[in-house]
Amino acid sequence: RRRRVVALDYAGHGESGRAANPRRYEVEAILRDLLDAMTALHLHRVAILGTSFGGILGMVLGVLRPGCLAAVALNDTGPRLEPGGIEFVRTLIGHDPAFASIEEAAAFLRRTLPPLGIPESGWRAVAEITYSRGADGRWHPRWDTRLARSMRSAPAGPTELWQFFGALEHVPLLLVWGQASAVLSAATVERMQELRPDMKLVALPGIGHAPTLVEPPVIAALDRFLAAVP
Repeated sequence: RRRRVVALDYAGHGESGRAANPRRYEVEAILRDLLDAMTALHLHRVAILGTSFGGILGMVLGVLRPGCLAAVALNDTGPRLEPGGIEFVRTLIGHDPAFASIEEAAAFLRRTLPPLGIPESGWRAVAEITYSRGADGRWHPRWDTRLARSMRSAPAGPTELWQFFGALEHVPLLLVWGQASAVLSAATVERMQELRPDMKLVALPGIGHAPTLVEPPVIAALDRFLAAVP
């Protein structure tokens, strides 16, 4: 079955522009962008696949625009996010190493990222979608490192979003979970299953934050999940 897929670069990410004021990257502004994009593309009802922050946006839409959600697939994110994992992400996105070569960038990612099941030969490709070559000839992140400032405004301790998760009560739900994730704990996944026993779960042993979504069990589960969406 063929599906229309829309992949957005949020403000400050990828090919999107960089904001003069980093407050432009806070969740409220990004949500406005998401809703504006849906309106511009005449997308009245969508299935959302969100990794990490993208999954949070999907949960918040359950409160703001519940009627627009045909289904939600969460990739290693949920209603409780562990502070240690969030701090790792914050540190990573807030730093520009300005690598001299793509090989140097690949080596950095290989030793820094949690286990993701990426083969040795695959790290260069990961580096090429993570960094781009600047006018100075060095390799820089494909995002604005000031994004980390919006994360610093979050309260200390775990991020609790259970009220948003509850708003997805009538929305078909799938969770992809890296069982070695420092962001989404086993206790949180268990609680999510208690609240939503109908939630589909793909658990990936030994994989950290976040699964790449090219794992064969994930592809198969997503295909089944989306095929059932009316």
